[in-house]
Amino acid sequence: MIDIKDLHITFGHGPDIVRAVRGISFAVGEGTAFGLVGESGSGKSTALRAICGLNPDWAGEIQVNNEKQGPRRDKAFYKQVQMVFQDPYASLHPRHTVDRVLSEPVAIHGLGRTDERITHALTEVGLGVDFRFRYPHQLSGGQRQRVAIARALILEPQILLLDEPTSALDVSVQAEALNLLNGLRQKHGLTYILVSHDLAVIAHMCSHLAVMHNGKIVETLDVDALRNRRPTHPYTRQLLTASMGYDREAIQAFVDFNDAA
Repeated sequence: MIDIKDLHITFGHGPDIVRAVRGISFAVGEGTAFGLVGESGSGKSTALRAICGLNPDWAGEIQVNNEKQGPRRDKAFYKQVQMVFQDPYASLHPRHTVDRVLSEPVAIHGLGRTDERITHALTEVGLGVDFRFRYPHQLSGGQRQRVAIARALILEPQILLLDEPTSALDVSVQAEALNLLNGLRQKHGLTYILVSHDLAVIAHMCSHLAVMHNGKIVETLDVDALRNRRPTHPYTRQLLTASMGYDREAIQAFVDFNDAA
């Protein structure tokens, strides 16, 4: 469903150039969930924005559903590919009701049956029609993210690109959001790319993952290898150790791979 080959993304020019993504390649099968994991600044969200068409300055090959993509995307692309952003407090317009948030994509794509679609989308994410005319400030963080997911789903896409979709939420509601996304993928046969720095989230959601560091993919593995603590790259092993909680001896033994590179 998604095939990325030798993707490069740079910002700036001359001595100020930043090579944010450096020649990454991976493939995602239809109906599966694939994780991009790494520390902040590793390039994972930058890659996701290029796949979604939000960053047109890239080189390489992006293929979605057997179609090569250029820097600019048309409406047909966004009918099949939607993105859920990290911060539900920033991704919803503060002066737009939930009704307007959900009706706009329906109007833009000329789909019709707006009331029916909005009701169905809200029900899908566990909110119901009582939330239809509320404003974002009247919703909790978890409810806002459910609205953001409903907005992505209302066009009935095949692919969701998820950029740290639970990191801005309280721990108590993160599991609810992840279980909701898992259930929606299984129900509708959706394909996910999930960006996260949290290995536990990746292990819960994905079947395969790529570990990014300093703009490169250093290792691609399946989740069973991650759960059984069998990564091969030292950076991945270091991430796995860090995810287990604070350990003074382990921290002192950590290597700065930016310096090593």
